[in-house]
Amino acid sequence: MSRPPIANDQELEEVLSAIELLLEAEPGTPEDDELQALSKLVDEYEDIHYPMG
Repeated sequence: MSRPPIANDQELEEVLSAIELLLEAEPGTPEDDELQALSKLVDEYEDIHYPMG
């Protein structure tokens, strides 16, 4: 899945909702791949907009 970076908090909430639906994905499935990709986007967004430290 190719998706542009998360642009704002509204998109963040939408992505988090999508992640919630994918949490039970079996490893190695397309759904798991999507879960991993979306999780990375969330991490990147939060690192920029809500840095820890």
